[in-house]
Amino acid sequence: MTARVTLYTRVGCHLCEEARTVVQSVCEDLGEGFEEVDVDSSAELQEAYTEQVPVTLVDGRRHDFWRVDERRLRAALARPAG
Repeated sequence: MTARVTLYTRVGCHLCEEARTVVQSVCEDLGEGFEEVDVDSSAELQEAYTEQVPVTLVDGRRHDFWRVDERRLRAALARPAG
C-alpha cells in the first residue's frame, strides 16, 4: 500500500504524538497508508520543518502543521489520490 499521508515529526514532541494518534486512526479507518519521517534525520528536513512540527502532507502536498484536524484529514483522503 502506498502511503498517501506523510507525517513529519521529532522525538519528544507532544504535538507529534497527538498528530500521530489522529493520523493513524483516520488512516486505519479509511484503509490508507501513512509514513512517519523524523525531521531530525536530515539537515534539509530540519531547515524546512523545524519550527512547524508536526507537519502533515497528503498526496505530497502540505496539509496541516502543529495540529491535525481529523475532519479535514478525512475530507482530504476522501478525494482521489493525485
